[in-house]
Amino acid sequence: MSSTRTGTLLVVLAYCGFVSLGLPDGLLGVATPSILATFALAPEDIGALLVAFTTGYLVSSFTSGTVVARLGVGTLLAACAFATATSLGGYATTGSWHMMLTCGVLSGLGAGAIDAGLNTWVATHHGPRTVNWLHACYGVGASAGPLVMTAVLAAGRPWRLGYALVGAGQLVLALCFAATTRLWSRRADAPGVPLAPSEPPPERPLLASQPTPGHSHASVRATLRLPAAWLGAACFFVYTGLEATTGVWAYSLLTEARGIPIAAAGTWVSAFWGGLTVGRFLFGFVAERAPLATLLRASFAVVGVGALLLASDAGDAASAAGLVLSGLGMAPIFPSLIATTPSRVGLHHTGNTVGLQVGAATLGASLLPAATGVLVGRLGFAVVAPAVVTAAVALALLHEVLVRVSRGPGAHPSG
Repeated sequence: MSSTRTGTLLVVLAYCGFVSLGLPDGLLGVATPSILATFALAPEDIGALLVAFTTGYLVSSFTSGTVVARLGVGTLLAACAFATATSLGGYATTGSWHMMLTCGVLSGLGAGAIDAGLNTWVATHHGPRTVNWLHACYGVGASAGPLVMTAVLAAGRPWRLGYALVGAGQLVLALCFAATTRLWSRRADAPGVPLAPSEPPPERPLLASQPTPGHSHASVRATLRLPAAWLGAACFFVYTGLEATTGVWAYSLLTEARGIPIAAAGTWVSAFWGGLTVGRFLFGFVAERAPLATLLRASFAVVGVGALLLASDAGDAASAAGLVLSGLGMAPIFPSLIATTPSRVGLHHTGNTVGLQVGAATLGASLLPAATGVLVGRLGFAVVAPAVVTAAVALALLHEVLVRVSRGPGAHPSG
C-alpha cells in the first residue's frame, strides 16, 4: 500500500476511533433514568459507574506512552477496542450492578488508551485543523448515541439493546485496528500523513512519548513543575466536567423536572452533541486563520449564553436553543487546548502534559457529573441548570489565568 493511502487509512481509523469514544457517552445520558430504575438506584448512584469508568481510564491514559513504546500503537488500539466492545456487551447482558461497575472499569481501560494515544499521535503529526476534526468525530458518536437510545426506548425495547448495538460496532472497529497493526507501527518512522492545505507540517512525525531530534523528552517531574501544565489540566477538568454534566443530566432535567416528552428530550440532547460536532467541523476551517486565544474567549461567551438559556426555563424553545448553543460553544475548546499545548509548555513537555490533561479531563468527566448527581438526589433535577452555569463561568476564568501564566517568565523551564 502506498504511503499516501496508508496515511489516509490511518486518519480514517483515527476518526472512527473517536466516533467510538462518543457513542457510549451519548447513550448514557438518555439511558440514565432507565438504568436507575432497572437496578433500583438513587440519582447519586450513577456516580459510581462514572467513577468506575474513570478509574480504568486514568490507569490506561497515564500508562499509554509506556505501553505504546513496548507494544506499538496498532496493538494498543486493537486491544483497547476489544476491551471496550467486551464492556459494552457486559452492560447489555448483566443483571448485577456490581458487574456493571466492573464493566465500567474495563470500558475506561479501553477508552483511555485510545483517547490518549490518538490525541498524542494527531497533535504531533498535524495542526489545529486535524485535531478539531478528530474531536468532531467524537461529537458524531455522541450525537448518534442519544438517537440510538431514544429510538430503542421509544420502540418499547430495553435500554440494554442500545449498548448491544454499539458494542457490535466497537467489535468491528477492533478487528480493523487488529488488521492494520503493522501499518501503525510502520508510521512511527514514516513521513506524516498528508496534511490538509495550509496545515503546517510537524517538526518530525513521532509520537510525543518518543524523543525528537533537538527536543529531549522531559521527565514527568520536570513537567509537573510547570504552572501552565497544572492550569491546563484544571481547564480540561472543568471543561469535560461541564460537557459531561450537560450530556448526562440534560435529558433527566428535561423529562423529570420539566415534563418534556421522551422523543423531544432525546432529540434535544442529540442536538447538543450535534452542535458540538458541527462546531468542530466548522472550526477546523478557521483554526489557523485567527488567534486561538481569541476564538476560545468567544467560545466561552457562547457557552455562557447557552447555559443561561437552559437555566432560564423560559420555554421549550429556550431550552433547546440553550443546548444547541452550548454544544456549538464547547466545540473548539478541547481540541484547541490540545493543539496549543506545545506553545504553552514547550515541545519536550508536550507528551507528558497531554497525558496529564487527558487524565484531568477524565476526572472532570466523571467527578463533576457525579457531584451533580449528589445534588440532584438532595435538591431535585432542577439543580442541573445552575450547576452547568457555575462550571461555564469557572472555565472562562481558569482559561484567563492560564493565558497569563503561559506568557509569564519561566513558563517553559528546561526538562
